[in-house]
Amino acid sequence: MSVDRSALTTIEGLQAALHIAPFHRWLGLDLVSASPSGIVIAMPWRDELVSNPAIGAAHGGVLASLIDLGGLYAVLAAGGLAQATADLRVDYHRPALAGRILARSRVVKMGKRLSVADTVVESEAGDLLASGRGAYLGA
Repeated sequence: MSVDRSALTTIEGLQAALHIAPFHRWLGLDLVSASPSGIVIAMPWRDELVSNPAIGAAHGGVLASLIDLGGLYAVLAAGGLAQATADLRVDYHRPALAGRILARSRVVKMGKRLSVADTVVESEAGDLLASGRGAYLGA
């Protein structure tokens, strides 16, 4: 399924694009806000996210996915083209425990062939859970 590039100029169009992938739908991702200056994606808590039952913490791969998707959709929201992830860096700061998780992303560099975006992942209370940077291939 392809996405009309003109649809990516609205939050509704970006949300529809985000929901094309079954994994993104399974995560329950919701685009809270989107503008050329950045985006916010929310993910509801699900017990299936837990990888450490002793403390009830979400799997780090889910947080890495939020960093990756946040950066990619920040590039799209800013009018860039992002077709694939070229590089991804993730730092984990504290366990993600039960509760909605937010990814706040902004473009650092918009390029014709490669764009870069930073993302912070936080609990709804504002605790920093993870941060990272992604590089995204354009045309």
